[in-house]
Amino acid sequence: MTLLLELTVASVMVGFTVAVHLLGIALLLALLRRHRANAGSQRSAWHDSGGIVAAAGGLFVLHAIEIWAYAALYAWIGAVPDFETALYFSTATYTTVGYGDVVLARPWRIVGAIEGANGVILLGWSTAFFVAVVSRIRFIESEIGTTR
Repeated sequence: MTLLLELTVASVMVGFTVAVHLLGIALLLALLRRHRANAGSQRSAWHDSGGIVAAAGGLFVLHAIEIWAYAALYAWIGAVPDFETALYFSTATYTTVGYGDVVLARPWRIVGAIEGANGVILLGWSTAFFVAVVSRIRFIESEIGTTR
């Protein structure tokens, strides 16, 4: 296994997960806009809460897709013994928990390290998106409160 191949595989995975995240966040934004437009002037705290829960759930699904993609890669290349171990390792690595009880086969350990960096960036992106969604709802609440 060459370092170049390992870096290429890791770069492809980073590109894939960033694309999934970008498309997923764009879809979530479109759904949240539709959710807000459908409520019109009849918006309520329950309606806003539904939007927040939908955004959180959507972000969770995005991260699950990305984690499972890395797990599928690890299982496919034989870097771990089975898919359950691959999924466990990928989840711990992506979230940077990194227990260390499972490690990748030596030729693939750079991919695992890059997954950790990738996960930090994507989790941060999701956090920023989620804060923006919640802040926007609070802004609208304050605007509604001042017009009454």
